Amino acid sequence: MINSEVRMKELSLLFLMCAAVSNTLAVHPEKDNKEEEAQLVQDYLNKYYVVEPDPNQRGWKINAESTAEKLKKMQQFFGLKVTGKPDTETLEIMKKPRCGVPDVGLYGFTLPGWKKNKLTYRIVNHTPDMSKEDVDKAIQKAFKVWSTVTRLIFIRIHEGIADIMIAFGTKAHGHCPRYFDGPLGVLAHAFPPGNGFGGDVHFDEDEDWTTGSAGFNLFLVAAHEFGHALGLSHSNDRRALMFPNYAYISPSEFPLSSDDISGIQSIYDKRPTTPTSPSTCGHSQMSFDAITTLRREVIFLKGRHLWRVYPDNSAVERELISTFWPTLPRGIEAVYENTKDQILFFKGNKFWVISGYQVLLGYPKNINTLGFPKGVKKIDAAVCNKNTGKTDFFTGDKYWRFDENSQSMEKGYPRQTVDDFPGISQKVDAVFQQKGLFYFFHGSKQWEFDPTAKKVIREIKSNSWFNC
Repeated sequence: MINSEVRMKELSLLFLMCAAVSNTLAVHPEKDNKEEEAQLVQDYLNKYYVVEPDPNQRGWKINAESTAEKLKKMQQFFGLKVTGKPDTETLEIMKKPRCGVPDVGLYGFTLPGWKKNKLTYRIVNHTPDMSKEDVDKAIQKAFKVWSTVTRLIFIRIHEGIADIMIAFGTKAHGHCPRYFDGPLGVLAHAFPPGNGFGGDVHFDEDEDWTTGSAGFNLFLVAAHEFGHALGLSHSNDRRALMFPNYAYISPSEFPLSSDDISGIQSIYDKRPTTPTSPSTCGHSQMSFDAITTLRREVIFLKGRHLWRVYPDNSAVERELISTFWPTLPRGIEAVYENTKDQILFFKGNKFWVISGYQVLLGYPKNINTLGFPKGVKKIDAAVCNKNTGKTDFFTGDKYWRFDENSQSMEKGYPRQTVDDFPGISQKVDAVFQQKGLFYFFHGSKQWEFDPTAKKVIREIKSNSWFNC
């Protein structure tokens, strides 16, 4: 139970936010009982498609829409066929445990967030399911998800009243006006920014909290809840962290989608786009993890950042990689743009294909699916020659050639890089093609290579593209 020392605060907007449970949970076998089915429909719609937030009351304001109208709203939200009837697919969604916040109403991006960018949080108690250290790390990491894409700063305090009070409890817990429902129901709930309970987050102790994929991953649920505590409503984008249903992804992946990012940045200022920093131009040993073209831009990646270079003018922008592609892991090792204007990112033995801002379904995949032998554990660099439709993959002192049209490796490879690219005798860190020329990078140096003459034209510093 939550300690009674947690204060009873005035409730400005009674809008309970809660994390949903896994899409992968087993659903009870559907019972051939029309009365039970009808009750399920009514209960679900009454919880999530009848209420609207009423700032002047502690309760819910009921509207008088018909069951069919509510069903249509629900079906539209989840991307189902809009029939206004409880078809099989609709019933299956209703049977899944989920979040307790309504999917309709006034709550959303239009509501004001916190009026400050420094917010305090306090962990009132810990779940016995995990070590205190693991709980603290999960909470801290969940806050970092949001601070990465905004100017928000989260500061932990150990006593007193924080902006965001975090606690574990069961059933009726403390002075909270909402109850938990036991295992496999609502996982957690939170309140939007404001006075009283505003911003507070409660987790159901009857759930099995973990750091992995078994049970419920505390980091993922907390990240979802903190989105609500900052002012976000649910998203109908299934790839979004703020989608009502919980879905496990590896905690090493960045969980925010472009929908989450645009939502939070509509409430709070995003982290500023930084022009070329003095350290970039002043660092004589500047190196890069990977480089690719993106239509008319050149994208340089290093660590968590990317630089967008427009060769035809002096504009250079620096951003977090996660701002554009939030689901990518850190430490990308190779990247290239293919003939379909898709971008392939490589890390270790996996690769992701991205079109625009979205990872294509089915990825990441193992690089062996491209035709690499099992002995190849990683790719150092890659470049696609748009004129020939061939992509060269570099690893160590060798390279493979891939036919983008047939989606297969060409025979006779790997070959020694230096044999076909005279003057490129060192390991290739990154490479891209610009106006018919190739630019090979190693450490703080780059080599401009003419593929027609098959020779290096000049050697220059790696940061020369930043107008230094």
